[in-house]
Amino acid sequence: MRGFLRRRLLWSSLLVAASITVASMSGAVAGATARAAYLSGWLLFGIMVLLTGYNWFKKIPYLPLGRSEVWLEFHLYAGVFTGVLFLLHVRFRLPTGWFEAVLAGLYALVMLSGVLGIIISRGWPKRLTARGGEVPFERIPIVSRQLREQAEALALNSVAEAKSATIAEFYTRRLHGFFAGPQNLFSHLFEIRLPLNALLDDLDDLNRFLDEPERKVVEQLVVLVRQKDGLDYQRALQLTLRLWLFVHIPVTYSLMLWAIAHIVLVYGFSAGAR
Repeated sequence: MRGFLRRRLLWSSLLVAASITVASMSGAVAGATARAAYLSGWLLFGIMVLLTGYNWFKKIPYLPLGRSEVWLEFHLYAGVFTGVLFLLHVRFRLPTGWFEAVLAGLYALVMLSGVLGIIISRGWPKRLTARGGEVPFERIPIVSRQLREQAEALALNSVAEAKSATIAEFYTRRLHGFFAGPQNLFSHLFEIRLPLNALLDDLDDLNRFLDEPERKVVEQLVVLVRQKDGLDYQRALQLTLRLWLFVHIPVTYSLMLWAIAHIVLVYGFSAGAR
């Protein structure tokens, strides 16, 4: 823990020092607007190239590039530093044309998806562990189907055993959709338990109209409902852990291509203006 705090303090200090340095340099050449824009632009582009390369570095484990943990920390803090450079580069103004708007929008998407990735990659594994471990993502549909089959069997058997269709009708009306597929994605992401509590309350209300054998069936259904809800929780968190990279990486490459086009246009126009 101390080592982690020490590294965080070191990276934070480097971030503050680098931000103050580039802000001071930008202020020193404020009179030469074009020069300041070129300097901040090339520094921003260079760091973006390095950050984009992080994804490739991870795929080449045999190269002596240092620990992946250090590269990840550099990626996070350097990503924040690009925000400082970006604001200095655009001189804290909104984009004025469609090309600049697209470029700024892509940068904002990369930054936001990166921040979201930090929250997900750091917080989600802890949440999964707190809820009793992690079910392999590929097994979730299999386990879900098993739970649905058990719940359906309980509902159907209750008709013959209790000589009543009360539980079967409740299952059709209230539980069939719940067991049919993944439920409450956003509720699970934000730790909202209202949908589960509402379902459990309905099962509790149903108990008041049942005899003792039927209540035992409902107790088993409650167990299955909780297990299914936990499985949906696992799926929601694991799915976002997998999907955020499918947003962050393509948008990053789009930003790089747009930035290269920006550089070509800037130097093309500057050459034509001479």
